[in-house]
Amino acid sequence: MLSCDICGETVTSEPDMKAHLLIVHMENEIICPFCKLSGVNYDKMCFHIETAHFEQNTLERNFERINTVQYGASDNKKDNTLQCGTEVNSSIHSGCTSNPKNSAQSLIKDSTLKHEAFYSENLTESRKFLTSKEKQSGLTEIKGSIYETTYSPPECPFCGKIEEHSEDMETHVKTKHANLLDIPLEAGMDRVQCSGDLQLAQQLQQEEDRKRSEESRQEIEEFQKLQRQYGLDNSGGYKQQQLQNMEIEVNRGRMPPSEFHIRKADMMESLAIGIDDGKTKTSGIIEALHRYYQNAATDVRQVWLSSVVDHFHSSLGDKGWGCGYRNFQMLLSSLLQNDAYNDCLKGMSIPCIPKIQSMIEDAWKEGFDPQGASQLNNRLQGTKAWIGACEIYILLTSLRVKCHIVDFHKSTGPLGTHPCLFEWILNYYSSEGEGSPKVVCTSKPPIYLQHQGHSRTVIGIEEKKNRTLCLLIFDPGCPSREMQKLLKQDIEASSLKQLRKSMGNLKHKQYQIVAVEGALSPEEKVARRQASQVFTAEKIP
Repeated sequence: MLSCDICGETVTSEPDMKAHLLIVHMENEIICPFCKLSGVNYDKMCFHIETAHFEQNTLERNFERINTVQYGASDNKKDNTLQCGTEVNSSIHSGCTSNPKNSAQSLIKDSTLKHEAFYSENLTESRKFLTSKEKQSGLTEIKGSIYETTYSPPECPFCGKIEEHSEDMETHVKTKHANLLDIPLEAGMDRVQCSGDLQLAQQLQQEEDRKRSEESRQEIEEFQKLQRQYGLDNSGGYKQQQLQNMEIEVNRGRMPPSEFHIRKADMMESLAIGIDDGKTKTSGIIEALHRYYQNAATDVRQVWLSSVVDHFHSSLGDKGWGCGYRNFQMLLSSLLQNDAYNDCLKGMSIPCIPKIQSMIEDAWKEGFDPQGASQLNNRLQGTKAWIGACEIYILLTSLRVKCHIVDFHKSTGPLGTHPCLFEWILNYYSSEGEGSPKVVCTSKPPIYLQHQGHSRTVIGIEEKKNRTLCLLIFDPGCPSREMQKLLKQDIEASSLKQLRKSMGNLKHKQYQIVAVEGALSPEEKVARRQASQVFTAEKIP
């Protein structure tokens, strides 16, 4: 039988011993039981213990020598001593073969307790032995060596510092020389700290995930809100809204069922031929205004009016989103009554809103404003999508009507006003006036006026006797019953309040206008289509 010098394991043959040494002691990590040094092979660990922990090793050997002398021929006592010495050696060597991950702290405490038990038991016996055998001088020297070894304070193997107790030395080594050991500083505390850090990291990650989820939800809601606001939520277009609102009117008792069916039939006919049914149109207002300014308005020094134009207001089918389309109908109604545009608009009638949507889609297909087309998903029909100055521009250009966009992108006056806008419109209408009559009926078409969330049509401008300016504006949000008040023979000044807009009434951050300048040749139309690939507007100031 062969016994392992490291752990005391017995095997039957030399090959078994080699396998034992390889598997148990060479492949496993070896750790010093005194200072937790690791990462070296067995021979180097033995050398380390002999040099760095010489006193601890000498102590074991001295006690074995004392026990051998004391008990002499007593086999039973000798067996006990050998067993005790084997137990200490086993504790040391088992520490060398242990894994540092399996509680390094308990290994140190276990080894220390076994040494203390060993010292206490054998020290008592050695004192008895020395008292009865003090004539033996050799044993006297051993006695001094024993007491010197037993009570010698532990010394740090790295820096030489001496501590009174082994627990203090253990703390010193782990705190001051943690970088030389295989275990981190205050391993137990580190494990607690790591666990706390992990929990904190998980909480922070969960909070970040929750925050991102909430932001994502809000972004989706905002996007859906914008889709609904601009008519891109796939909730149907003009036809669907008209039918739904008429049904609501019937259910509330504000529309007889018979009228519902009549108006539905008229709408279906209008959509089929693509021409507006004229139910929201008011004509003759420019003529009525001319009479009014000739005979009244004593506070007005001069007024300029556009060419004849009809007013169109929103209906049940486009309420809330159709202002751009209605302003185009107003502008087109003026152009159709102007001989200068007969060639490019020959045979046209005022289109209904779904037809206008189709006309804009056709302009996109021709190559006008691809960027704007992409923003509206290349589709307007069957939606409630808003249109603005860019769509009005490409629609007129595709019809060979010459126009341009002017962008008043910031306030130019006090309190957020836009005096440059008023001056530009005054110059536009007054440029062809000759002499100084009070009322000037120009041949200039009305101006499309856009600001955030709404658009209107400028049909003239007043200059008061105090030199202040006031725009005359058609609003598609104003119903026919209000506009028809302007057709009376004796117009009341209060009726013009809905048309007059002073500088203090126009204080949006930004305004855009589309002004018509004449007709385009086919070649000019092609050039403008190519130019619309990179859309730009004239900016003032």
